Amino acid sequence: MPAPPFRLSVLDQSPVSEGSTGAQALRNTIDLAQLTDRLGYHRYWVAEHHGGPMLAGPSPEALIGPIAAATGRIRVGSGGVMLPHYSPLKVAETFSLLAGLFPGRIDLALGRAAGTDPLTTFALQRDRRQASPDDFPQQLEELLGYLNDRLPADHPFARLAATLPGRPERPEPWLLGSSPQSALWAAELGLPYAFADFINPKGAEIAALYRERFAEHEHADAKPRVAVGVWVICAESDDEARRLAASGRMTFTLLRRGKPIAVPPPEIAVEFLAADDRTPGQPRSERRAVVGSPETVRTELADVVAKYGAEEAIVVSITYAHEARRRSYELLAEAFGLEIQLALRPDTG
Repeated sequence: MPAPPFRLSVLDQSPVSEGSTGAQALRNTIDLAQLTDRLGYHRYWVAEHHGGPMLAGPSPEALIGPIAAATGRIRVGSGGVMLPHYSPLKVAETFSLLAGLFPGRIDLALGRAAGTDPLTTFALQRDRRQASPDDFPQQLEELLGYLNDRLPADHPFARLAATLPGRPERPEPWLLGSSPQSALWAAELGLPYAFADFINPKGAEIAALYRERFAEHEHADAKPRVAVGVWVICAESDDEARRLAASGRMTFTLLRRGKPIAVPPPEIAVEFLAADDRTPGQPRSERRAVVGSPETVRTELADVVAKYGAEEAIVVSITYAHEARRRSYELLAEAFGLEIQLALRPDTG
């Protein structure tokens, strides 16, 4: 089979299954990273979510090191760091350190969203006398100034850029988004752009806007790059894939209604969704899901990627059983002809 027409990567939200624990979900993350490294996926990103029972990944910066140490080839990074929670210098130092330890393998994808509810957002603040300012563009510019050592000479923190611990290595920065504003920022700053289709399935025009505006700015060696994040469940048959996908559909349905839960078994989810579909007046999801057999998924995922003109698909999958999630990524790799990689480990001697 010929090489896939675009790169395949992973976004792992570390889902917690009903009856299981967050600790087990984190061990599953390490296991899935090792599997997808062997299967030939390009990068492995871990998400940031806070204060809920469904996802066990509040600290991508804490997970990236163990994942990179347990794998040998795959790029590892954040998908993403929610910058409004943090000091730009602290983020720059942390990811510089990771880049120094794992040269050429660390990504720093950045987002503006809180990754949680308003109360938890407030609890995450160091200073709770008032709400934090909405100054994401300034935070982003300062962070990139540290990483690129391009803060103006008269900037009060200019000297700190030279103190980043991992130099000369540095992470590759990306901007995450699901709206036009993020596309404009990515274009202006010359950053690669990862669009969350699993949040907003109407992003093809936004990706086109990113490329158009990118061309209007002068960026020395940078070229526009688009990755699209897509929710995918692949199984041996379309029916089995739809059954497995019911677990994620139920969790997101209840999350939108302010009732977060751990990921339920498929049989419970199927019954819930059937009853819910018969209940008038309930809000319905417009989120896109690519669900089916390898043949179905190959066709539908390629169509999504083509609509975005993307160079890469970043696949997020949530199932109740970890083995079903592993199998979904295996079948996807087979469908697109990824090449199995040798088990390479970095030299720790």
